[in-house]
Amino acid sequence: MGNRKVRYQPGRVRDAIQQVLTIAAKPLPIKEIEENVGRMIGPTPSSSVRSYLRLNTPEFFVRESRGLYALRGNAAPGIQRNLPRSEKWRAPVQFGKAILFHADCFDWLRQQENNSIHAVVTDPPYGLHEYSEEQQRKLRSGRGGVWRIPPSFDGHTRAPLPRFTTLTSQQLEEIRSFFFLWARLLTPVLVPGAQIVVASNPLVSYIVSGALADAGLERRGEIVRLTMTMRGGDRPKDAHTEFADVSVMPRSMWEPWIVFRKPVEDRIQDNLRIWKAGGFRRPSRDRPFGDVIESAPTRNGERRIAPHPSLKPQAFLRQLVRAVLPLGEGVVLDTFAGAGSTLAAAEAVGYASIGVEKDVQYFEMASEAIPKLASYRSEL
Repeated sequence: MGNRKVRYQPGRVRDAIQQVLTIAAKPLPIKEIEENVGRMIGPTPSSSVRSYLRLNTPEFFVRESRGLYALRGNAAPGIQRNLPRSEKWRAPVQFGKAILFHADCFDWLRQQENNSIHAVVTDPPYGLHEYSEEQQRKLRSGRGGVWRIPPSFDGHTRAPLPRFTTLTSQQLEEIRSFFFLWARLLTPVLVPGAQIVVASNPLVSYIVSGALADAGLERRGEIVRLTMTMRGGDRPKDAHTEFADVSVMPRSMWEPWIVFRKPVEDRIQDNLRIWKAGGFRRPSRDRPFGDVIESAPTRNGERRIAPHPSLKPQAFLRQLVRAVLPLGEGVVLDTFAGAGSTLAAAEAVGYASIGVEKDVQYFEMASEAIPKLASYRSEL
């Protein structure tokens, strides 16, 4: 058995290399490509990776200075190339027990100590494509692109929503690869029993959930954010009158937050004693934490503080963030911090938190918004 050679399905190494470079925020050295390929498909001979890169450059890959490789024509979200590090990343910002890093979360996770984070609450880019530089430029200029910009109604401006029905099969596969690699990098950083709660969308949550399970995390269910959204419920486009009694898809009245956990060590009570993790904090001794949380849309006052397109309300986030540290001790991480609403919620309930945000505009927004959102009066 020890001398048995590993046989790979045709194209498996090729596909893994392409997926690694597709979701990379910068050109990668061969060693890092090999490590990430190994995380995706298991131990892979270095010669297989190097040979594929060598034989397919320059047709598919760009070999930059000092042996760095990128996918030719790569349009990975937020890619920033040829910038000195001092110009690319801003200094961390701290407020109270919260600290916000301007960084790519994949790079940041690789640098963290094992067993240093006790829970994750994050609202990631559901489909990745909507947070690419191209689509963000369209959103910020009011052109929309993949973002649906709803008309004002009764004098109220509604938040834009990404159209997940426009995603191609390749983009759906990129979602799976992105979250699989994210979970692989995240797992060593978490303490045993750490809860991972990830916001998603009914159209793509099955892909994210499958990727996290394949990466070795334990699925623990879903938390339903019970709220009316503007997704679905529309009549057929350009045939509203003819099919006035038809909705193309159900009007969404909830939002899934998928729940995973890093496997515990031994019994739950032992894990709680050693690592302070493994369960959810109860709202009271008489009431367990439940998987349905009623939630109104984000208030206009919060949106004025942090005009992020995916801003979640503090009333909801504070309940969720409070619950993920079962003993009220530890550090909560948000690797896709956006406007900093998770960190603000942690600050409001008295928890230490860390956020990582790659987009410089959202990083600057969060730097200003975290203390204001943390002090925002929100009825739970």
